[in-house]
Amino acid sequence: MDNNVIKGKWLQIKGEAKKQWGKLTDDDLDIIDGEKDKLVGKLQERYGHSKDEAEAEYHKWESSHRS
Repeated sequence: MDNNVIKGKWLQIKGEAKKQWGKLTDDDLDIIDGEKDKLVGKLQERYGHSKDEAEAEYHKWESSHRS
């Protein structure tokens, strides 16, 4: 799923992102607004992941939400 699709579906899937990454706040999710780079950055910030780890988590999650 490319970034435009995620952004378009963000209102539908942000609850699932919250379930996946419980340390993300509602404000974080509003700031992310479906943008991959912002989500990866927040995963690094909240979970202490390296950029590669955060990217890998994102890709695993994103692949489970492809339509």
